[in-house]
Amino acid sequence: MNCIIIDDDKLSTKIIQEFVEKTDGLTLVGSFDSAVSAINFLSKPDKEHIDLIFLDIEMPEMSGIDFLKSLDELPQVIVYSSQEKYAIESYEYDVTDYLLKPVQYGRFIKAVKRAREKNEETETVSRESSEIFIKNNSSLVRVKYDDILWIEALENYVVLNTFKDKYTIHFTMKAISEKMPPDRYVRVHRSFIVNINKIKVIEDNSVVILHEGGSKIIPIGKSYKDKLMDDINLITK
Repeated sequence: MNCIIIDDDKLSTKIIQEFVEKTDGLTLVGSFDSAVSAINFLSKPDKEHIDLIFLDIEMPEMSGIDFLKSLDELPQVIVYSSQEKYAIESYEYDVTDYLLKPVQYGRFIKAVKRAREKNEETETVSRESSEIFIKNNSSLVRVKYDDILWIEALENYVVLNTFKDKYTIHFTMKAISEKMPPDRYVRVHRSFIVNINKIKVIEDNSVVILHEGGSKIIPIGKSYKDKLMDDINLITK
């Protein structure tokens, strides 16, 4: 896990740095002596991905609590302080753990283990929400949801069309629609479900999706058009 340290105390920072360096699986990306400089770093679009922050609470100009309040999205945070009184407020911001100074390596490792477990849980949920396994003959093929351009009904089967491949499975349109993320896929016709993010053009009664062989024109059923218009990000007069 990539991590950073935010602490104005040089000795405390050195101790945490040494703990990080001798712990497998942790990579120190940077240390910051103020919450403001850390915020500026985290705001950079080209920064390395940060998985974990070691955060001191008692700092001048901007405290650790103020830092937690300032960002809408945070990686995991392990807070440490010389006082217990900030613990309850820190946990209100879903911090991973709260350590008391002087931080002992055994307690540090326990907090890191908790962060690893939480990180693995998050990665599992993220992976499961971004892909699906499709039966292809006797094999199961992993396909990302975003790679599925459109789904087409074919009698008692459905055909999942990706940019390069097609997968035919024994499913009904109703059943497959319940498997697909509703924020990414919309049914536009009794025989078609489309990936909203892959629509190139919407004409009066059809949508156009680009694929390796050119473009696919898919009809829009009258009873599905209003739902489609509600689901897209529409700008009109």
